Amino acid sequence: MTDNPLVIALDVDSADQALSLVERLSGIAGMFKIGKQLFTAAGPDVVRKIIARGERVFLDLKFHDIPNTVAKAGIQAVHLGVSIFNLHALGGSFMMRTTVGSVKELAERENIRPPLILGVTVLTSHSQDTLNEVGIVKEMAEEVVELAKLCEASGLDGVVASPQEIMKIRSAINSPDFVILTPGVRPIGTSSHDQSRIMTPAEAIDAGANFIVIGRPITAANDPVEAANSILSEIYHKINPD
Repeated sequence: MTDNPLVIALDVDSADQALSLVERLSGIAGMFKIGKQLFTAAGPDVVRKIIARGERVFLDLKFHDIPNTVAKAGIQAVHLGVSIFNLHALGGSFMMRTTVGSVKELAERENIRPPLILGVTVLTSHSQDTLNEVGIVKEMAEEVVELAKLCEASGLDGVVASPQEIMKIRSAINSPDFVILTPGVRPIGTSSHDQSRIMTPAEAIDAGANFIVIGRPITAANDPVEAANSILSEIYHKINPD
């Protein structure tokens, strides 16, 4: 587990909303996630503004395209200064290796620390039925583990996976440094919304997650600061019960 594993998802409609949340939650969040909703509304400038405030950003755009296109997108993510970005493991090993190589080459040439690159395994909104619907017939956990192993073999730093698959991934991956970032995390007593494979924050960390992503239970709360602090307290009490 990192010192602060809490990644707060800024799934809002404008830069003003995002920056207001960043101001309130600075010093509480370990990182902020910018996904398709905010990035489409506000573009890369909002990423730069958040990083300029001294915050870390997980760019959650789930790149999935031909290898050259994804690699070039990865280079732009490095130029933005993000701490993590992701791509779809279903893009295949050549796409992943090409991206890793391009990012590593740029980082070495410019003497900068590269971001972590994570592979998206199976979205937390998926069920076995929806996997079967798109032609994936493997059992859910088996599919996730196979994609995680492909990510490791392709040189990625880790994966994005449901908390319910964390322990299976840890058993299948050789490297102790392999990063698992986990959406589908919901505090006790909150709605699951559109997630179907969930755990509480403490359960996810206890299972072996390095980062947990939480959005609406914090950002839509009456008091986001209190909600975030409550989640951190739950995590640290679970890890350090004394």
